[in-house]
Amino acid sequence: MAYEIPVTQARAELAELINRVVYGGERVVVTRHGKPLVALVSAADLERLERLADASDERTVSAVTSAAHATPTPSERQRFGIAAEHRGPDAT
Repeated sequence: MAYEIPVTQARAELAELINRVVYGGERVVVTRHGKPLVALVSAADLERLERLADASDERTVSAVTSAAHATPTPSERQRFGIAAEHRGPDAT
């Protein structure tokens, strides 16, 4: 669970918050009016998040590429009518 702190208090305690993140392994969520605004995380956490985002992007591209080469099923032809029958696999 992340430690939450209002932005006004975070300004005054920034050095301490950085130490909590770096040396204590904590995650800090800075809030404004009780709503999350930003998070302080370690550089290692950020690297993990970026790797996850990259992997997610690669899976999305792979799924879209696979779908682009799919042939319409008979039920799709019926549902979408003649356009599905005349649209070739290279159509965009």
